[in-house]
Parts: sequence; structure tokens; C-alpha cells
Amino acid sequence: MAQAMVNFRMDEDLKKSMEQVCKDMGLSMTTAFTIFATRVSKEKRIPFEISADPFYDEFNVQRILAAVANLNAGKGVEHELIEVD
Repeated sequence: MAQAMVNFRMDEDLKKSMEQVCKDMGLSMTTAFTIFATRVSKEKRIPFEISADPFYDEFNVQRILAAVANLNAGKGVEHELIEVD
């Protein structure tokens, strides 16, 4: 089987973390990505669920950023967390 080179970019910390996890499992990153590519090719799908957390939609993110900016500007009130049973 002929080999092909695949190059892509990812966050440096993510790469280091994945390298360590792969090492802990006795795999190289190349082997891990080959396993992933093999499953995708055979199953014609991503072999795990991918979903968006609605909390991080653009509207909520903008509201949070605005609230943080207001707090940093001395507007608004900081609240203590309330524990409930």
C-alpha cells in the first residue's frame, strides 16, 4: 500500500495533550489518526457524536462578554453563589 503525507494545523497545547494520551495508550498520533480515518471510511460517518452546546451560541457569548465588560467598568453587581439542596 502506498503511503501519503497528510499535513494540518492544530493548537499546540491540543497537540501536546493528544500526543501524551496516545503515548499513554501505546499509540502514535499517526496510528490514532489512521484508526480514525479507517473508521470514517468504513462507516461513512464520524465515529462519535458531535454536537454544539447551545450555551455557546453567538447571542449568549455576546451577553456574557457585555456582562463582563459592565462588571469591569464598575456597573452591575457581583453575586455570591447560592447552594440549593
